[in-house]
Amino acid sequence: YTKNSVSNPKRWNKAWNKSFELPVENPKMGVLLLHGMSDSPYSLHAQAEYLHKKGVWVVAMRMPGHGTIPSGLIELKWQDMAAVVQIGMERLSQKLGDKPIHIMGYSTGAPLALHYTLSALKDSTLILPSSLIFYSPAIGVSPAAPLAIWQSRLGHLFGLPKLEWNAITPEFDPFKYSSFAVNAGDQVYRVCNEVQKQFDDYAANSKNQKPFPPVLSFASIVDSTVTVPAIVDGLYKRLPEGNHTLVLFDINHHFSSKYLIKQGITASLQNLRKTPPKVHYTFDLISDLNSTDGNLKQITNGKTAKILDLLWPKRLYSLSHLAIPISSNDPLYGDQNAPKSPGIQLGHLAIYGETSVLQTSASSLLRQRWNPFHNYTKQRVLEFMGLE
Repeated sequence: YTKNSVSNPKRWNKAWNKSFELPVENPKMGVLLLHGMSDSPYSLHAQAEYLHKKGVWVVAMRMPGHGTIPSGLIELKWQDMAAVVQIGMERLSQKLGDKPIHIMGYSTGAPLALHYTLSALKDSTLILPSSLIFYSPAIGVSPAAPLAIWQSRLGHLFGLPKLEWNAITPEFDPFKYSSFAVNAGDQVYRVCNEVQKQFDDYAANSKNQKPFPPVLSFASIVDSTVTVPAIVDGLYKRLPEGNHTLVLFDINHHFSSKYLIKQGITASLQNLRKTPPKVHYTFDLISDLNSTDGNLKQITNGKTAKILDLLWPKRLYSLSHLAIPISSNDPLYGDQNAPKSPGIQLGHLAIYGETSVLQTSASSLLRQRWNPFHNYTKQRVLEFMGLE
């Protein structure tokens, strides 16, 4: 929080911790961008920029409690975040009239988008989005989440503020909180739970409601933040028939240091690789499993649809929750070939020494922050939105 810190967000030429709008003359359509819990509008700025170049009017909303200091997460309520979604949709509707409006959500932005959409299917005064696009959607969280809030409440009751936090760490990321409040996780759990109730209601009354918008999601088969099976069970299995697609990125089966990977990890992920029976959506697994040359394959509903001109970088063993929406060219989170960052660079840190010296955990520095297949996801998004 010091003025000259390399993590000072004011080093960047745009206030990415704030809501922003990218208007365009004669827009083809509009898109509302929703960031995740503890993040900022920066997390989807690459999508904002390439969609804007295609003639899309972009609105990216900052969620309440975000973009300032982490204590904003202590009193946050998911209902306040849901209200922001409605404000963003109303803004786009005012500017675009009857033109299509899409919602793109990262992490917690996904259940917030679903909550709004399921509400709009019942309430004709709300604008129904034309489609939903998700990155690392937080459809399900740890089963321990509903119990964690009691830790926070006891801390508040007995004047022990540390109990209100899952983690308190140095804030070295200019556009994302590193510290995480117990309440933040509880609010994610609550909005996910509310969405499931809405799906129950939709299933019971779907014949009398409008068709559900098409959904496209990108996720990593390994994710330490959200529950990956919930994306299938809590979202895709609940969707009615339609143009819905789940794109799941497998781990790197050609990783050179396989002996460092936990034994049995490949087998434990086997069920996630399988296409669920009688699916009414498209399941694309992006994998190099059984690939002789290392090229990734797009395996659609269990059958190889195409060989992709994509290879894993040698030192990467998987993607991560954080990496899915981020370009390798991102100055803050990208690789060594990205444009120079005006401040800190987190995407290719290479620091060595004794772990006890660091103020933050070594695991947080090891976590992958950029997606080497960003251009592939970009092409899929443009085709899905009818822009290519």
